[in-house]
Amino acid sequence: MNLEAFILGCGGMMPLPNRHLTSVLLRREGELFLFDAGEGTQVSLRRLNLRWKKISALFISHTHADHVTGIPGLLMLSSQVDRDDPLYIIGPPRIGEYIETNRRVLDMYINYEIVVREITEPGIVYQGEGFHIRCFPLRHTKPCLGYTLEENPRPGAFHPDKALALKVPRGPLWARLQSGETVCAPDGSEVHPAAVLGPARRGRKFSFVTDTLAFHEIAYEVAGSDLFVCEGMFEKELAESAREKKHMTAEQAAALAKDGWVKRLALIHYSPRYTEHDLKALLKEALQVFPHTVLTKDRMVFPLEYED
Repeated sequence: MNLEAFILGCGGMMPLPNRHLTSVLLRREGELFLFDAGEGTQVSLRRLNLRWKKISALFISHTHADHVTGIPGLLMLSSQVDRDDPLYIIGPPRIGEYIETNRRVLDMYINYEIVVREITEPGIVYQGEGFHIRCFPLRHTKPCLGYTLEENPRPGAFHPDKALALKVPRGPLWARLQSGETVCAPDGSEVHPAAVLGPARRGRKFSFVTDTLAFHEIAYEVAGSDLFVCEGMFEKELAESAREKKHMTAEQAAALAKDGWVKRLALIHYSPRYTEHDLKALLKEALQVFPHTVLTKDRMVFPLEYED
């Protein structure tokens, strides 16, 4: 089952010619989830040839303009593609007010259901087949949320030799055992999945954190992520400025990645003060703490693979 993260925009505060505002799209076996929707989101969706009609839900970190200005265009665009399914918009308090005000003032034509959920407590905010999405509080200048998508554990590896030893013939019965179902062998004996499967295998995990002070609880929330997309807005010489504005440095993001034992850190939400060349300074500082760090660029794609 494919799981891929698409960086639609990696900038913070203001869009630049080659850097749209922060937005990440996660595709899981054809189902799409959008995390923040800054200015320029539609451009990257089009250039990547992603089908926005398939977006099931938007997960908004907070209601600062550089994270939500792409939403109105997406809402209007979705009315032009014969959308049938509801669109869920999940975020902090006042996200509903933002959506409703835009619909009213812009006199939007919307021909599908929009379901807004304002989150005031941490916990699971969306569930699908074999996975869930959870939110947790961040520390910014207004209510802000981080998100994780985590898959359920998968059945253990199937051992054909054990199945044959228990007189279960190759064929449909093997598939049923692999899916966790107890079967009856031709000799009438009952065979349980545990007899032919190895230990359960972990699913994959994706985490999205931006616009926050660095604090240790984030490492706990993102622990074990296959991909941790996290703001790295400033270099460490601007750490005091980052603290005052309730943002974090690339070095601090790397420390969270290290403490959370994540597989890969993808820095995002850069200050517009940094040119493409200057971004190397952010990467250098992060790599000194966490070697598995990359700088995101608009329209980069990150496949999330199973461990086994």
